[in-house]
Amino acid sequence: MNIEVKKSKKPIKYEEAINFMESKIHKINENTANELIWTLEHNEIFTAGTSFKENEILDKSIKIIRTNRGGKITYHGPGQLICYFIIDLKKRGKDIRKFISIIEKTIIDTIKFFKIETFADKKNIGIWYDDNKEIKKVAAIGVRVSKWIAYHGFSININNKLDKYDAIIPCGISNRGVTNLKTIVDQNYDELENKLIENFLINLKS
Repeated sequence: MNIEVKKSKKPIKYEEAINFMESKIHKINENTANELIWTLEHNEIFTAGTSFKENEILDKSIKIIRTNRGGKITYHGPGQLICYFIIDLKKRGKDIRKFISIIEKTIIDTIKFFKIETFADKKNIGIWYDDNKEIKKVAAIGVRVSKWIAYHGFSININNKLDKYDAIIPCGISNRGVTNLKTIVDQNYDELENKLIENFLINLKS
């Protein structure tokens, strides 16, 4: 299993990231490129997935970029770790549900390394934290599968601006909030990126 790992230190434009992934998908289909795990950060941007609805925009002045990933509307910005991937599910039994479970386990295991317990929810995709009985999202997941190639990715809120979510109904879920790791426990998360990549690679082999 040859998976390229790419870590970008400077913020990457959203359109640039999507164009890069879509060009690489064709090469993977032709067996001329390796699969990819790519960690990065975006500047402030709102993106809308294929099941997005207009009433999920609360502030009509914000700019929305429509994308072909699954899911609804979300926010990306500084202080949030993005993990994009291009993974060939033909090598993994063509099991989309199992792959989503791998993503969920990767995020949960990574956050648990910092002594924080989170969980997945079958009814509401993403990773959640129970804040004194108030359930809040700490990581969002958006995946597209084309010809059994899974791509797009997930994001973990580390120290991003939570008030930005006031402009939208995040992921179309109005009765749950959003949080970040620094709000949950104010500690150093410098090792999170490397731990995430390590866990993702391990879980993809399982």
